[in-house]
Amino acid sequence: MLEVLDRSACVELLRSVAIGRVAWATESGDAVVVPVNFVAMDDGVVFRTAEGTKLAVAQEGRRLSFEADDVEPALQVGWSVLITGTAEVVTDSDEVRRLQLLPLAPWDPEPKPYFVRIRASEMTGRRLPLKAGGVTVEHSGDETD
Repeated sequence: MLEVLDRSACVELLRSVAIGRVAWATESGDAVVVPVNFVAMDDGVVFRTAEGTKLAVAQEGRRLSFEADDVEPALQVGWSVLITGTAEVVTDSDEVRRLQLLPLAPWDPEPKPYFVRIRASEMTGRRLPLKAGGVTVEHSGDETD
């Protein structure tokens, strides 16, 4: 029942949502997972950030994981995409100008002047498809023959 998705299907699904989670391990081994607004690219994802831990981790060129999903509990369907890759702060001025044109507006009003890219060395996805017979359509009102 669980469908394994290829890379192009993963990218297409990522383009259908705006919030994902970035994760990394601290030096003490603790897991850190934080939500981010993002834009999917063919080679991974890009998100904006301000000074702080996410930026510091990206500046170190650390490996990060990124996950996004969408579920419909009533129908018991959904999907999840996981990316693992090296983080990099985008510094090329032409690339920054291009990224500034993308629909990548953070919900948080704090200025987020830095773009971080996670280039996917691995991209995997899974989908729980709609089960046959899982939806019933009912018509109401008078129907004439």
